[in-house]
Amino acid sequence: MKFQNLFSKGKIGNLELKNRIVMPAMGTSLASYNGEASPELIAFYEERAKAGCGLIITEITRIDDEFGVGTPNQLSATNIKQIPSLERLAKAVHKYDTKIFVQLHHPGRESHGHLIDGRQIVAPSPIACKVCKEEPRELSTEEVENLVKKFVTGAKIAQMAGIDGVELHGAHGYLICQFLSPYTNKRIDKYGGDFDGRMRFITEIILGIRQICGKNFPISVRIDGDEFIDGGINLEEATKIAKYLESLGVDAINVSSGIYETGFTIIEPIGLKEGWKKHLAKTIKAAVNVPVIAVNNIKHPEVAEELLGEGVMDFAGIGRSQLADSQWVLKAYEGRSEDIKPCISCLHCIEELEKCRATKCAVNPVMGRELEFDNLVVNGENKLVAVIGAGPAGLEASRTLALKGYKVVLIEEESAIGGMVSLGSNPPDKEKLTWFINYYKKALSDLGVEISLNTRATLEMIKELNPYAVFVATGSTPFIPNIEGINTANVLNVSEILSGRNIVENQKVVVIGSGMTGCETAEYLAVRGNKLTLVEMLPEIGTGIYPANLYTVIKNLNTHGAKFLTSHKLMKITETSVELLNLKTNEPVTITADKVVLSLGIKPNNSLVQELEKHFSIVKVIGDAEKPGRIAEAVRQGFEKAYVL
Repeated sequence: MKFQNLFSKGKIGNLELKNRIVMPAMGTSLASYNGEASPELIAFYEERAKAGCGLIITEITRIDDEFGVGTPNQLSATNIKQIPSLERLAKAVHKYDTKIFVQLHHPGRESHGHLIDGRQIVAPSPIACKVCKEEPRELSTEEVENLVKKFVTGAKIAQMAGIDGVELHGAHGYLICQFLSPYTNKRIDKYGGDFDGRMRFITEIILGIRQICGKNFPISVRIDGDEFIDGGINLEEATKIAKYLESLGVDAINVSSGIYETGFTIIEPIGLKEGWKKHLAKTIKAAVNVPVIAVNNIKHPEVAEELLGEGVMDFAGIGRSQLADSQWVLKAYEGRSEDIKPCISCLHCIEELEKCRATKCAVNPVMGRELEFDNLVVNGENKLVAVIGAGPAGLEASRTLALKGYKVVLIEEESAIGGMVSLGSNPPDKEKLTWFINYYKKALSDLGVEISLNTRATLEMIKELNPYAVFVATGSTPFIPNIEGINTANVLNVSEILSGRNIVENQKVVVIGSGMTGCETAEYLAVRGNKLTLVEMLPEIGTGIYPANLYTVIKNLNTHGAKFLTSHKLMKITETSVELLNLKTNEPVTITADKVVLSLGIKPNNSLVQELEKHFSIVKVIGDAEKPGRIAEAVRQGFEKAYVL
């Protein structure tokens, strides 16, 4: 077997696991409104169990209905009425010899009043989270004692449902972590003060679970190896906490990192490498004798195998990678890692969750909709379908159509597949987008999709193919404003820069527009020695970009000395400068520029559609050609339209 470490058996307490792969807790909001495990949630977990995952740890599971709501449709263990649905969940994964833990959770200060009917959120101390920006009320001593009982009750409900064990969420700045950390615990009662006081809350929970559930019911505790914030838990403190928890008799330590204020270390954006925080788990593992589970931003089985071999951890937490490809474990077991659809760290999953919606995966439109798409009908009968455009929409449509038995001809104007994703892989630290393209390159080749590169689709060409259906995925074109000097030779668009058609180095460059594309293009230019100014008409750079994604780009731009001008509107371009209007002062501003790069948005490129519709009865317009959007929308449309054909 290719991955001997990854597929060796292991134990947590007396519980034997068939391999070293753990699906860590990830919020889904797929449960029913009353906290029961819904059919959708069960199908989501069953799909990962079917692929061979050793241990699944459920999403954050509520133990307090009054102040402990994490997401609107959150799995709960607050009432015995929830036992039957939890039992159905347990049985669904047990069919495949997969074990399952319930992760018991309370958000504390990392929450919002709108999730708890407008009540004030609660915490160990009245210190507001700088991300949630709501001041919490300090819990009374009696309230803390009652919360201990609620955690214990949650564990007993899980045990009664046939769940194999529980995990206490003591990381990521949630309630238990807030008690553990000197950054958030300023109490002066028995639950605060020195180390022993800060440990008291979790101590009472663990001892309570042991008393009610017995010594053979496994308890894992998720902790931060580092909160990455001044005054918080650092690695030295985390190691001390881990050793203390071991002395209490816990069965496993699950090492993660970060709180909401350092959220980019919890759910890493695209720029952070696999294994970047392995020192946290390795240090803690060296200090304890109980098994250590750890997440290390792992995308590839090879990396998991290597980290296990290095003694970084005992069990590999494979999270978002199992969202992107539910068959991750099976493909790794069969030595087919090149067939794994990769997580690209775009953070679409958590962004959707934070909008009070069910989580979604940008590259896997079936994730969370397993019941809806559980029966792909092979009805193509080798009928020909033409797909015009090999961006993400066209690629996914081609893959799905080929799986359905259609003969697919994919026509692409450029010399390579990928569309804007291919261009987007060129800025610094964006190699995960290359993984995405390489996945489709192999998948389409394996499925026998005929790809015509360097070919501009015309009506005559499509008529000659005489397809059963046509999928138009021709993408978008840049929006160009009608201002003086817009056609000057020194004015470029994003595609001209990222494609390498125009090489710009060691010059004065002004980038107009700070959407994600503008920011990343600016980053691409800044690392090439250009003196960079990023101009934005709105009051802030990167409005609407998920903060963790924006953080790494802005950090890199700052490192390279880029300047930022917000609330400035482009008025005119000359051969040597740009003229702006300061929207705050209404004063003109002139900046010297050798090159001006426009990133002002895009519009659909669908000029062929009307003619196609005159000649073919089935024409599907997908991706940016239908409406400009992101990878998630393009992949979803490509899949859905092909699935129902």
